[in-house]
Amino acid sequence: MNNKLKIVFAGTPEFAVPTLNFLDKSSHEVVCVMTQPDRRSGRGMKINPSPIKKAAQDRGLYIMQPESLDTNIMENIKDLNADILIVAAYGLIIPNSILNLFSKGCFNVHASLLPRWRGAAPIHRAIESGDTHIGVTIMKVVERLDAGPMAKKASIKLLEKSTTGDMTQHMAIMGAELMLDTVETIALCQPIDWVVQNEDEVTYAKKITKAEGKLNLNDEPNALIRKIKAFNPYPGIHGLFREKGLKIWDAQLINDIKLVKDLKPGDLKVEEKRVILCLSLGGLELTEVQPEGTKKMKAADFITNYKINEGDRIS
Repeated sequence: MNNKLKIVFAGTPEFAVPTLNFLDKSSHEVVCVMTQPDRRSGRGMKINPSPIKKAAQDRGLYIMQPESLDTNIMENIKDLNADILIVAAYGLIIPNSILNLFSKGCFNVHASLLPRWRGAAPIHRAIESGDTHIGVTIMKVVERLDAGPMAKKASIKLLEKSTTGDMTQHMAIMGAELMLDTVETIALCQPIDWVVQNEDEVTYAKKITKAEGKLNLNDEPNALIRKIKAFNPYPGIHGLFREKGLKIWDAQLINDIKLVKDLKPGDLKVEEKRVILCLSLGGLELTEVQPEGTKKMKAADFITNYKINEGDRIS
């Protein structure tokens, strides 16, 4: 019995790369990689390929980059005679006309514990909301966004220091392992215990915008710390310091509210080599910052390099 599957893989960002790599190293055959067209990005707004395109090129895989999934693309996919479609953060809703081409089904790896956090930014929103656990879900691909029945799940505890950058890498590997396990289950014709998503428990993880990173001095201190973790590396919590940009990369709660007594929201105070930021509802100790045009620096270096004194503010 031949258990080798012919796979079409659809993905775009860095999160999807481990899944592609795991599948290509397996006993199965990746016959095509679909990814978003090259886009302008970065400071120079140069046209750049997606991380998945780069990975596929490195592996010598056949690549398709359709702007839309129209009839012509459907015919091209049909000609591949593939068994299964694997999706990882592709970025386009795949129509039933394409989903129906795969005899072994279509499966998506999503970086949340569905039905919580369907959508574009599940890791960011989980950290921002103070979730205690985070994970990945393997589900059947349907025309609705992240709404298919679930095949497998895996979860881990979110640590206090966890950032989106850290957890994206972790979830990418976890998702790749879980997807490969799912593919092997299908190849061996073993049953899958499908679980239908409870629509009453659905939440949506809307796309992150740069504007969300603007420092809000009215945020409750715990909420602001969660944002700092959630928006690391993008877009970062950013404000103005001495009329130039500054990003806050790490902070912790202060243990004495008296530290911000008589200060106004936005005021900075140096206390025993610590940098204290006053908020409307308390304060934070800033432990890592990045003034515009510099590298990230610890609080002690910030104090020394910028001679922080009374009257300095972040707004």
